[in-house]
Amino acid sequence: MMNILNLIGRTKELFQEDIFKHEKKLQEIISSSSFLVIGGAGSIGAATTKEIFKRNPKKLHVVDISENNMVELVRDIRSSFGYIKGDFQTFALDIGSLEYEAFWEADGEFDYVLNLSALKHVRSEKDPYTLMRMIDVNVFNTDKTLQQSINKGVKKYFCVSTDKAANPVNMMGASKRIMEMFLMRKSREIEISTARFANVAFSDGSLLHGFNKRIEKKQPIVAPNDIKRYFVTPKESGELCLMSCIFGENRDVFFPKLSENLHLVTFAEIAVKYLKEVGYEPYLCKDEAQARFLIDTLPQLGKWPCLFTASDTTGEKDFEEFYTESETLDMDRFQSLGIIKNELNIEEEKLNLFETTIGNLRAARKWDKQEIVDIFFKMIPDFGHKETGKYLDSKM
Repeated sequence: MMNILNLIGRTKELFQEDIFKHEKKLQEIISSSSFLVIGGAGSIGAATTKEIFKRNPKKLHVVDISENNMVELVRDIRSSFGYIKGDFQTFALDIGSLEYEAFWEADGEFDYVLNLSALKHVRSEKDPYTLMRMIDVNVFNTDKTLQQSINKGVKKYFCVSTDKAANPVNMMGASKRIMEMFLMRKSREIEISTARFANVAFSDGSLLHGFNKRIEKKQPIVAPNDIKRYFVTPKESGELCLMSCIFGENRDVFFPKLSENLHLVTFAEIAVKYLKEVGYEPYLCKDEAQARFLIDTLPQLGKWPCLFTASDTTGEKDFEEFYTESETLDMDRFQSLGIIKNELNIEEEKLNLFETTIGNLRAARKWDKQEIVDIFFKMIPDFGHKETGKYLDSKM
């Protein structure tokens, strides 16, 4: 099995001490509570679902739009943990659908609702249609499931955010920042917490997950050599979400503390370690054509064609951060987790403007990307978005 920690330059897991210290309380709360996990079959959702399941919840229902991922989640849980006395069920549903609304009306008795559904790719902002769906999923579906939770008297609502919501430069990060603004409005009616965290190593659709696919399909490996990112493992992503959900106070945002255990690493550096772990030496190519040509011969010599280049695509941030200078922090409560402490601050006019503007565009069934970019700038005046005209879909 791939040693993910070694690939991202670490020797131990981030949250072991905090989990160990609070394990008794986690067990006590989870075993006596009921949970709904939305988007529970994605990489982060599955990791979070497993963290809940192994602590024997009274009720755990999981919803995800992907039927295939849900099947794999159940197989994974049964193979790893077996069974629990509590009520464990999965539902392959779209949370924007009539069927989900009917499910919620029939089954909406939960103590905790965790929303892990999201469109997470920067590449999703390349066209106005996928971008509009990203807004619908990240902002409006969140607001809708939040209101459903309020209507049913849910005790706590957790929703995952992203480090890219701090001083965002891409539409994905900005959509999550706007989502946080909508969460703030509903925090008067229900207790809410969230989490910002780094790239989840080998999560579905990620560049590192793509390394597995390139080896499987005998294709070159391509990675940027100038972009550094923080990485957490899938298990750590689940632990972070769980800690925020169970221990977060109203409007808290949890994030991993920066330390010697969490440091920036380039995708190219990981690619080199990855290839060595699967038995190949990287062979640096000058362009895509050479990389594709050499894939037929180099692997037989114990080498793998690679193309490491500088990034020039829209939405890439030069550095990563989990909080801004204006946010108040609690760095003392946990060993490896920091907390952004938010006071109630509702920007009602902005939220209404966003709802009206996006609603009108959707009702007209016609919009362009610039119209969406303009409303994002109104919501986030210091939005650092820069359009280069180049997107990841134009690269190998």
